Amino acid sequence: MLKHPLARLDRDKTLRTKLLPFCRLQPGQVWRDPLRGHRVGCLDAAVSQDVQTLCATERATLAIHDLPYNFIAFETQQVSNFVAWCARVVGNTDDVLAKDSSLYLWLGADQRNGFAPLPEIMLMMRSTGFISRSLITLRNQRGYGTQQNWMSVRQELLYYIKGKPHFTPQYTEIPKTVKGYFKTISGELTENTARGRGETLRAGNVWIDVQQVFYRMEENVNGCYAQKPLKAIARIIDASSAPGETVLDFFAHSGTTLLAAEMAGRRCLTMDIDPIFCEITIRRLERFRRTGRTGWQNSNPFARELGQLQEEEAHE
Repeated sequence: MLKHPLARLDRDKTLRTKLLPFCRLQPGQVWRDPLRGHRVGCLDAAVSQDVQTLCATERATLAIHDLPYNFIAFETQQVSNFVAWCARVVGNTDDVLAKDSSLYLWLGADQRNGFAPLPEIMLMMRSTGFISRSLITLRNQRGYGTQQNWMSVRQELLYYIKGKPHFTPQYTEIPKTVKGYFKTISGELTENTARGRGETLRAGNVWIDVQQVFYRMEENVNGCYAQKPLKAIARIIDASSAPGETVLDFFAHSGTTLLAAEMAGRRCLTMDIDPIFCEITIRRLERFRRTGRTGWQNSNPFARELGQLQEEEAHE
């Protein structure tokens, strides 16, 4: 067995066929957490009835969606089709958000294709009832690129609101080491971070203090491409919701939003169209409650089952 067999999860049909029998959800089904009331649905975010199945009459104050650009059902999409699909997802989200609520959209910008679909999604959002608030950039510590271009080390996050939602300013864990502008006060030249009273920086729309997830981190979930950092999702939840409120995530993937909501005392309603990612999401929550671990460093969510399959194949 490979050290990280789930790394091929998005393209290995044989591996997926082996894992599906171990998934407790089938399309259309919803898992309900008996302890905190979280829900995980094997549902389609673009189908209104599926969203209603997950949320019922409940209204959330925050939605965090990691839009799967060019990974919808593992098939590449035309930009126009993807934008139309996103419009349905946003509309379905709007239907189950409270009148005062926040919407965050993680979205890439393909620099080899006119930075699509970021500008197209921005234009699409102008036709919705959401109000733009910020374009946040998360700086990656590991990038990609060539000798003919700048290294790509950023992830984009769009922040929208409707009504007058809750917002609590967040502060980084790093000290004020970043220099700002200078100003002479009472004959003394000072810079702005020195004049502030706090010892840390208020988080702005460029996040330099969040470590991107890679395989050596405890929170890493093998097989989940472009996994979002737990710290980033926790920051969003702390800023744009209050304890006891409900958070939505229509693309569960590695289960980061569910886990962050659990740790922050919020309830999470999440879904994924793929039964395997639904199972990973549920197992990640169960593993955290059982061991306190946030991921599967040096292992994977299906390690036991894959090991059994390997033994059975060896004896055939």
